Amino acid sequence: MTTLLIKNAYIVTMDDHQREFPEGGLFIRNGLIEQVGLASELPATADEVLDLKGHVVLPGLVNTHHHFYQTLTRAVPAAQDANLFNWLKTLYPIWAKLQPDDIFTSTQTALSELALSGCTTASDHLYLFPNGSKLDDEIAAALEVGVRLQASRGSMSLGESKGGLPPDSVVDTEENILKDSQRLIEKYHDPKPGAMTQIVLAPCSPFSVTSDLMKQSAILAREYGVHLHTHLAETEDEEQFCMQMFGHRPVGYMQEVGWVGGDVWFAHSIWTNPEEIQVFAKHNCGVAHCPSSNMRLASGIAPIKEYRAAGVNVGLGVDGSASNDGSHLLAEVRLAMLLSRVRDGMTGFSLSNDPNRKLMTAREALYIGTRGGAAVLGRTDIGSLEVGKCADFFAVNLNKLGYTGMHDPVAALVFGQSMNVDYTVVNGKFIVKDGQLVTVDERKLIEKHNKAAKRLLTA
Repeated sequence: MTTLLIKNAYIVTMDDHQREFPEGGLFIRNGLIEQVGLASELPATADEVLDLKGHVVLPGLVNTHHHFYQTLTRAVPAAQDANLFNWLKTLYPIWAKLQPDDIFTSTQTALSELALSGCTTASDHLYLFPNGSKLDDEIAAALEVGVRLQASRGSMSLGESKGGLPPDSVVDTEENILKDSQRLIEKYHDPKPGAMTQIVLAPCSPFSVTSDLMKQSAILAREYGVHLHTHLAETEDEEQFCMQMFGHRPVGYMQEVGWVGGDVWFAHSIWTNPEEIQVFAKHNCGVAHCPSSNMRLASGIAPIKEYRAAGVNVGLGVDGSASNDGSHLLAEVRLAMLLSRVRDGMTGFSLSNDPNRKLMTAREALYIGTRGGAAVLGRTDIGSLEVGKCADFFAVNLNKLGYTGMHDPVAALVFGQSMNVDYTVVNGKFIVKDGQLVTVDERKLIEKHNKAAKRLLTA
């Protein structure tokens, strides 16, 4: 039995009452929150006591969309100034060179970056498996880092020869995909509260998989009770592809293949109309909002306020590190707020002519990054600091130059330029302590990762 006491911090619970305790604390036992509230009302001792005076403590951020392996192909010259389809066509041949150890190394790099940004749960979408690579490589790497993983068994089955976007060299047969999906669920999926590893089935996108694979994946996922994930409505090119290939807009196509429900969430979902937003709301589909990637690839601005107003669960994702070139989830919280305000300005929003509309606030953006992400992933054990929930949280010391003059300690983390956090805790265990990674050797990881990245571009 182990206990941890956090005291004298500014605690932001993100619970249903949105409670905040300026002089608060947490008492944790065996990885679960046992008490949260005023520091003066908590036990005085524990196996470990951490005085976080001057720090803001929030629930761990939840990353709902990523491609860990893409940390190896960041800022590739030929892909720096391309939109989605051209960017993919440039990088597919490079990704075809990936080896199993590259999957392991890139996973640890991405998760380490995420942990340093306050992330405690991450969903990754691995959809190509060249040269013997497996999702097992990613799962093993994540267990060493200690961040919770929603491991998405992605897939591509629609190559260029059949009208798809990816080259035939990186696609697989539907039989192999479904067989491996079943194997992974049976071997790794943990449905219990507090799970460190859960499996998700995630055919990549409408332009890289067949309709039959979409349908069969949905049947298999529901047989085992796991969630479904895919890219959807990311660009206008995708919309045109779906109309020509399937005779439906992307959302209509999802309805056609049985991909709507509370067990489904979509990455991006930028190009949707009001009727399609209502489809998401009616069927409780979730959305992973990826602001940096959407700007980087000139994809557009997702209608996040419209989704939330309709009751759609929205979380945040850093997306593939080659379409973001970083894995800083707290930065995505900031960008989600700012990009929402940009969209308001573009649509003629004005406080003077529409007093009932409000700009997205810093706390709303933090909610999306915590409670919102947990809801998207279908997890009720994380996302807020409440009794009985997992002890997943991060802390930021406000006694830094960039936070000077900030009069609201919570909003400071969003309005201020995003920095690395000082503490990240998962299951009551430190992943980041005093600003340093404690579960991996950062120097050795950087050296190994750079060597692998160089090989991919020169081989």
